[in-house]
Amino acid sequence: MANTTRVKHGGRQKGTPNRLTKELRTVLKDVIYNELENIEDRLDQLEAKQRIELMIKLMPYVFPKLHSSSHTINEPMDTDWGLRLEIDS
Repeated sequence: MANTTRVKHGGRQKGTPNRLTKELRTVLKDVIYNELENIEDRLDQLEAKQRIELMIKLMPYVFPKLHSSSHTINEPMDTDWGLRLEIDS
């Protein structure tokens, strides 16, 4: 008989992580941590072009992306942090 009440019976509680996913994340974190300890040696083994390409690929994970913005003179400027600036030139 189908459950038409939409009441959940059994199974994982909402928000409980999947056991396999949790174990996989733990293993991957350990592998990445070990690789980070050896990253300088591994980078030294690469050719200059490969090293630069790899660094470019890794940069978005270290530095935030910047957004371009434009502003015209004598118009109020809204900032991301909720302030409104009046710029007179």
